[in-house]
Amino acid sequence: MFFSRRELGVILPVYGQMVAAGHCRDYDISSLRDSAVFSIFRRSSETPIYRIEKRDVGSNGKGGHVYSVIGMDGRVYRRGHDLKAVIGAFDSKRLRVVA
Repeated sequence: MFFSRRELGVILPVYGQMVAAGHCRDYDISSLRDSAVFSIFRRSSETPIYRIEKRDVGSNGKGGHVYSVIGMDGRVYRRGHDLKAVIGAFDSKRLRVVA
């Protein structure tokens, strides 16, 4: 599974704002059999501070997708079917997850 160009177009501006604010410096995109993961790192040698996951819903991936913003401690900050709403978990003023 992969992120589409449209999905990356939603994720990358938020990541860019976080880099400009000095909150993070690196990212990684992982494609797994049942999910795609965009990991955000403070430093590349550390564990990700946030993960944005895309998972299939339903059998054979035909039921749509569920997106999640997950913190480094495994806490799910927001989950839903609309990526823009899920990315809204990041406060635009502080660029941190709003719990």
